Amino acid sequence: MKLFKGFVIAIAGLFIVVTLLSLLMPSTVLTARSVVIQSSSSKIMDQVKDFQNWKNWHPLFKHQKNIMISITSPGNKKCAEWESDNKKHSLIMTDTAQNYARLIFQTCGENDMLNKIELINFKDSNNIQVEWSAVSQLKWYPWEKFSGIFIDKMSGPGYEAALNDLKYYVENN
Repeated sequence: MKLFKGFVIAIAGLFIVVTLLSLLMPSTVLTARSVVIQSSSSKIMDQVKDFQNWKNWHPLFKHQKNIMISITSPGNKKCAEWESDNKKHSLIMTDTAQNYARLIFQTCGENDMLNKIELINFKDSNNIQVEWSAVSQLKWYPWEKFSGIFIDKMSGPGYEAALNDLKYYVENN
């Protein structure tokens, strides 16, 4: 019985320490990737602003074997919705301008992820830097805070692949 009590106290103590450590971790995680494209900003934004054009360069939209993506325009917003892994996903374009597009990525039962695709002009050059940044808000739960350490490693390569495909498509068409 003493051994069991000691085990329970050790587990409870470990849980408290892990929870306190997680409270010191940030609740916001930023993932960003960028690529330099040799093209005009209007040609790049034509691809970014319209979900119909994403099939030209975004890996998810290009390779829709088992995924059916529905693109709608409720109100002044553009929305792409699909289902995978028994979860409904939405990508909502909330705001666009000459040099950026703001999006919200939603997955049922998970936190929203704020995304921004921004174009930065280089002076005296035909090169444009395209940066895709995503901000994740984490809850206070210890497992969620510790998972924040890996968000960049999990989602970053997807943004990088999409930007490289955008670069290839825009520069070659």
